[in-house]
Amino acid sequence: MQGLDEISKQRAVKLFGSAELAGFEIGTTRGLQQIHAYLFSGLYDFAGRIRTKDLSKGGFRFASHLYLPESLAKIERMPETTFEEIVAKYVEMNVAHPFMEGNGRSMRIWLDLMLKKSLKKCVDWAKVNKADYLSAMERSPVNALEIRELLRGAQTEKIDDRDVFMKGVEQSYHYEEPGF
Repeated sequence: MQGLDEISKQRAVKLFGSAELAGFEIGTTRGLQQIHAYLFSGLYDFAGRIRTKDLSKGGFRFASHLYLPESLAKIERMPETTFEEIVAKYVEMNVAHPFMEGNGRSMRIWLDLMLKKSLKKCVDWAKVNKADYLSAMERSPVNALEIRELLRGAQTEKIDDRDVFMKGVEQSYHYEEPGF
């Protein structure tokens, strides 16, 4: 029997060039929910649903569930016309962490959709070292410079390249594996 991660990873792979991906809203909470539901439907009973409990990881407490609706509305209104604005929006969504599980995998797809739409670029995730990424994301609520520059250095214009997308899925799931 396949594990949850393997099933959701296969779903992520199927997204490339799909009608589902083309139908997702870009840069909205609903769009992020659509991605999450697609990846985790049938695997988690909360797939695509905003969490109703508080959540912390590694000593960091994400936004309280009591304030999530307001936080998500604020994030949704953030501009996404420049690289800096898009990364700021991504960082804020990470602080919100709207789902009980699967936030990172969903948000990396969400980020790439915004970059593709506004800048005709995406992140070549295969160029982003796991330890560097996790460290930069951990510090991003205080200062987003590190994650912004890390992602800036990994941008590519190969937005329709299946190989870039597939390596990105691999890397995205690698980030979620325990240990460095």
